[in-house]
Amino acid sequence: MQVWKFGGTSVGKPERMKSIRNLVTADAGKKVVVLSALSGSTNALLSIGESLMRANKEEATLKIDELLAHYEQFVHALFASEEGLKSGKTIVANEFNFIRSLANLNHYNQKHDKQMVAQGEIMSTQLFTAYMKEQGESVALISALDFMRIDVDGEPELAVIAEKLKEVVDKQADKQILVTQGFICRNPRNEIDNLKRGGSDYSASLIGGALEAEEIQIWTDIDGMHNNDPRVVKRTFPVRELLFEEAAELAYFGAKILHPSTITPAKLKGVPVRLKNTMDPEAPGTVITSKISNQVEIKAIAAKDNITAIYIHSMRMLNAYGFLRRVFDVFEKHKTPVDMITTSEVSVAMTIDNSERLDAISADLKQFAELEEHDRNQSIICIVGNFLADKAGIAIRILEAVKHIPIRMISYGASEHNISLLVDSKHKNEALEALNENLFDFDQP
Repeated sequence: MQVWKFGGTSVGKPERMKSIRNLVTADAGKKVVVLSALSGSTNALLSIGESLMRANKEEATLKIDELLAHYEQFVHALFASEEGLKSGKTIVANEFNFIRSLANLNHYNQKHDKQMVAQGEIMSTQLFTAYMKEQGESVALISALDFMRIDVDGEPELAVIAEKLKEVVDKQADKQILVTQGFICRNPRNEIDNLKRGGSDYSASLIGGALEAEEIQIWTDIDGMHNNDPRVVKRTFPVRELLFEEAAELAYFGAKILHPSTITPAKLKGVPVRLKNTMDPEAPGTVITSKISNQVEIKAIAAKDNITAIYIHSMRMLNAYGFLRRVFDVFEKHKTPVDMITTSEVSVAMTIDNSERLDAISADLKQFAELEEHDRNQSIICIVGNFLADKAGIAIRILEAVKHIPIRMISYGASEHNISLLVDSKHKNEALEALNENLFDFDQP
C-alpha cells in the first residue's frame, strides 16, 4: 500500500481534483489518499473564526456566505451527473449548516475554532470521495478523527494511531482507494484538534509509518525539492535524492515544499518519501530515504527568517561549570527551542525563532548572567550535504562564497549534514545567490 498526499493547490479547482482521480487510478495498487482543504478554505475559515472571536456575527455571516458561494460553484463544475451533483450539494449544505451553527453560538471559543477550521478538510475529502464514486471507482472515506490522536503536548500518539488506523483500514479491505483528511485529529479530551498548519504532510507521514507503507508520496505544484529557494535565486534545480537527515534539516530551516515534522514518522519505519509535481506527473521529483546512490558533498541550501540572536555572558567568568545547564533550564521553562548555539569560555550565543516569551526569558537569564542587546531580524542559512569529519575544504568553500557578507554566527560540527550561518536578514538574498553560484556546478547534466 502507498500513501499519497495532495495539498490545497492540488485540489483547489475542480479540474485539479479530476486530475488527482486520474493520477491515483493510473496504477492498480492500493492507496490511502490524504487531502488538504481546498486552497483558500483554511484561511477563509480562520477569518470567520476571528470575526466570531470578536463577537462580530454579522461580519462572520458575510464571510460564510462568500465561502458557500465558492463551494457551490465548485460542486457544479466537479460533478457531471444529476446524482453526483445532488450528492455534492448535500455535502456542502450539511457542512455549512454546521458552520452556521458554530457562528450562532453565544460564546465562541478556541474549541469551536478548531471545529471550524477542520471543515475545510472534511469537505474536500467528502467531495473527492463522492466524485470518485460518481466515476465508478472502488473508494471509501475514512475519517482521520477515528484514528489520528495527539497527547497533552500536541504530539502524535504513534502506537494509538497505528492500532486504530489498522482497524479502520481492515474494515475497508475490499476498497482500492481510501480517502482521509490531513491536518485534523483528536486531542486527549476527544475534541477536534489539529497538527498545526501545514500538518497534512505530517498526517501522510504518520499514516505511512503506521501502515508501514511501500512509499509516501507528497504531491505539490513544484518538481521536488530544489537546491535553493527559486523565489530568491536566479538558477535552481531539483535535487533527485536526499537522506532523511538532509531533508529534515532543509525542511526545518525553511524549505517550503516539506513540513518540518514530516520526515520523522517515515524515518522511524524506513518508509521512503517521494516529492512529486501534480503539474508534471512524469517528472521524477525527489526521493527521500535512508540510503542514496548519489553522495554529493553539498546538496541544497535553505533559509529561515524571523530569527532572534541572544548573547549571554557568565557573571562568574572562567570555569563557570553549571552555567550552560542553567541557561537551557530557562529555555525549557518557557518551552522555547533553540536553533543555533555557539560557546566560548564565558559566553554563549544562541538563536530562537519564536520571540513570544523573549522578555520573560531575558528576565530569568539576568538572574545569573549578563545580556547584550538582542539581534532581531536575523536569518539562518543552512547548507546541507555530506560533511564527513575527514572531508577537507568544505567550510572554506562556503565562507569564501560569502566573504563579502557579515556573518554573525557559524554552526559546524554538530551534524554531518548541516553547516549553518547567521546573517542579518537584509543580507539573506545576497547570501543565497552567492552560495548558489559558487557551490553548485550548473554545467553538469
